[in-house]
Parts: sequence; structure tokens; C-alpha cells
Amino acid sequence: MVRVRIKMTARTADVLLVGAGAMSSTLGVLLKQLDPSMKIIMVERLDHVAQESTDGWNNAGTGHAAYCELNYTPKKPDGSIDTTKAFNINSAFEQSLQFWSYLVEQNALPDPAAFINTAPHCSFVWGEENVAFLRERHRVLSAHPMFADMEYSEDPEVITQWMPLVMRDRPAGEKVAATRVPFGSDVNFGDLSRLLVEWLGHQPDFDLMVAHNVNSLTKQPDGRWLVQVQNKADGHITPITANFVFLGAGGGALPLLQKTGIAEGHGYGGFPVSGQWLVCTRPEIVEQHHAKVYGKAPIGAPPMSVPHLDTRIINGKKSLLFGPFAGFTTKFLKYGSYTDLFKSVRLSNLGPMMSVGMRNMDLTRYLISESLQSHESRVKSLRNFFPNVSPDDWELSIAGQRVQIIKKDPKGGGKLEFGTEVIVSADGTMSALLGASPGASTAVQAMLTILERSFAEKLKTPEWQTKIKEMIPSYGESLIENADLLKQVRQRTLKTLKLGA
Repeated sequence: MVRVRIKMTARTADVLLVGAGAMSSTLGVLLKQLDPSMKIIMVERLDHVAQESTDGWNNAGTGHAAYCELNYTPKKPDGSIDTTKAFNINSAFEQSLQFWSYLVEQNALPDPAAFINTAPHCSFVWGEENVAFLRERHRVLSAHPMFADMEYSEDPEVITQWMPLVMRDRPAGEKVAATRVPFGSDVNFGDLSRLLVEWLGHQPDFDLMVAHNVNSLTKQPDGRWLVQVQNKADGHITPITANFVFLGAGGGALPLLQKTGIAEGHGYGGFPVSGQWLVCTRPEIVEQHHAKVYGKAPIGAPPMSVPHLDTRIINGKKSLLFGPFAGFTTKFLKYGSYTDLFKSVRLSNLGPMMSVGMRNMDLTRYLISESLQSHESRVKSLRNFFPNVSPDDWELSIAGQRVQIIKKDPKGGGKLEFGTEVIVSADGTMSALLGASPGASTAVQAMLTILERSFAEKLKTPEWQTKIKEMIPSYGESLIENADLLKQVRQRTLKTLKLGA
């Protein structure tokens, strides 16, 4: 029997970023801006940067600001509108816009059109009940400065100006309503992340290791982490000793978190959901629609399955996207394994996962039925937004994977959450981001949370405080409560990023 010797070359880092998507690239740039001398290593399992959920075609590209997403303003039991999530998400996205604006002004990012473009954010509904809901949603939201620019109409002629394809050939007399925010955005998070990593690559003490798997993560007696990463091409193992580790690997973050053994990760499970889009690239159709138009999710659908007809600008080319059509899979990553879900089961999360599975059988059946849909069935759904659609103009595209969070509830069972969650070890040396939407849109806020919990002492220093306020002027203040500050930062970001009319 021939023994293969695997070569090992040890390395050290202040920070190890696992994954090369929106989260890790954002955290890397924040840290390098705050401390240029920091030694950072980024490890990515694929051959290129931002190829999983961050890639342009693997998500809707909506700069989630809660302008159009009706699932962010659910009805309360008493029938009133719950605006809490909408305000929080809008505030978080404003932080992202501030950070990107700063980087553009510093020439760390190129012309904004390389990663963000204007696409008005619209909501569109039909039927008396839905119209009443949208009318009340607009009334409540537009009373606040954050949403004061949101327009509302039930006039078919006005709505036709906003979304001609949606209104053309609709049934006569149909009750419809729509809202519109002109400065909504379409963001290519894949290109944005690649640009951020490119900037990092020009900084001293930064290394990118693509096509490397993380095999193990072990806490050392001195408090640092020993992380074994393996080159997928030749099997070469590199031990990396790092003071701080961030797991920003999308759906792959949960299995890695489990490998760490930190107490804060116990009990978490994942519920994978796949996605599909219908895509149209025919110029004569694409040029007739310029907006992201969101409707209401079908009964029984998960919040992430809110249907929408979107303008997309990827690689300078405009196209239309409709969906998402959800599906069930056991993969945690688009380029993952069908064993991902089963390998994630532990004694600590078995109870919550079984509890969620038993209580969400309708959801599972819905996802399976979605994945088995025919092209004709998908086009039928699209017809609600584009009445005279031709099936031959649209083709199916596979989106990225989403792994929704499963966690223990106070009663000892489990609950399924549709959102993102930051996990940080008690000593602050290990962190991970789990979950999906609104995801990349709120990356800056999520990474600021990690800075506050893992770099608390440095963040208190005058140098870091001055720099972070330079990058994100609203940091430490509430845009929800401070209307003057909101106006000031929004005027700057819309101008710098060239958003709006």
C-alpha cells in the first residue's frame, strides 16, 4: 500500500474570512479601512469569488429597502400593519448605501453603474382586499420620512406609466393598486463583491485562497483558532492560525459552525430551499419594463417566494426576471452535495428540526409541488404580472440556495425563521452569519454587529470611531428617529451612486 504524504505549510492571520461572498468581502473591507496593517486571509471553496448566492443570477438583485416587499409589512392579528421590520430593513440598507458611497468617493469602487443601477421599487396588487391592504400600507409608511417619497395610485393610467407590461391587456374593470419609489435599485451583488475583493487584493497583508476546503476548526489553548484548509487540486493542507474567524459561507456556514463546537452554535439547524427564475432577454420586451414589481405571496408560500417581475442589469446587459419559484432540495449550496442536510443533523438540533418538519408539512409539500411545475404552470403565474406573455420568450434559470434557520423555541421545540442571524462566540473570536433574505442588502449592518461584538475594544478607540463615522455617517444614530440625518445621508448616497431620476 502506497502512503500519500500531504504537505503542510503553516500560516498565521489576524483575521480569517471563510467564503468570498457579500458578507466576507464587506467585513474584509471594513476591517482594512479601519486598520490597514491587519493581516487577513480569505478562503473560498470554489475556483472564483462570489459564485454562490451572491452571484448576480443567483438572487433577485433587489436592494432590499422594504419599499416594495409586502412580506416585510405583515398584518397584525388586529388587522393593523406591522411596520417594524420595514423600518429596520430600510435603515440597514441606508447603511449599505453610505458605505458604498464612501468607497466610490475614495475610488475604492469604480463608477457605481458597475454594480448598482436605478430600478424603481413598486408593489402591485389586484382585488378589493389586497387593494385595501396596499392603501393602508402606504398610508402608514408614507407618514414617516423614510417612506415619504412612496407614491400610491389606483388609477390604471398612472400605473400604466409606471409598469406598462403589467397593465397591458388586463381585464376591464379589474380593481388594482400600486406604489412606487423612483430611486429603488438593482444591485449586482456578485460584481460588487468581486470589486471589493479586488480592492482587498491591492492592499498589503491580504491573501485570497480559492479552491480550498475548510476541513477543521479547532480552538487552541492560547485562544486562537487552528483552521486546516485543503487545496482541492492537489490535496495540500495549509494550517492557518487566526485570532478571529468569520464564517460567511452562505448555506455552507452552518456545517462549518458545527465543526467549531462553540456553545452558541448548538441547536441550530437548516431548512434548505432552492429557487428558480423565468428570464427574458429579448430587447423588444425588456425595454418595455423598468422596475422591480412585487406582489403578494401565494397562500402557503414562504416569505421568500413573493412573486416579482424585475429589471436586471448584469454585465451591462438588461433583462427581465420573474419568480422566484421555490423548490425542495437537501443541498445547502448550489454547488453543494445532496447529503448536506443529513450531515447537518446533530443530537442538539434533532428535536428542533423534527418539530419544524412536523409543523411545516404544508410548506414541504408546497416546495415539492413548486419544483415539479411545468413551464406552462410557471408562465401562468407570470401572466398575473404580464397578461399577454408569450411562453417562448422566457427560459428557466436556476437561482442560488437558501438555508433558512431552524432554532430551539422557548417551549423546547423548534421554529423556522426567515431572515439572517449573526452568531458570535462568548469570547468574540468566532462568528458566523446564518439565514437568507434580506441577506446581502444588509451586509454592512450585519458586519457592524460583528465589529461591535468581536472588536469591541478597538471600536471604542478614537481612531476607529472617527473612521467608521467617516465611512458610515449615521453609525451609532437612528435614521428612524432622526429625520434630518436621514435626509442628509440619503441626498448624498443617491447623488454619489447615481440613483433616481
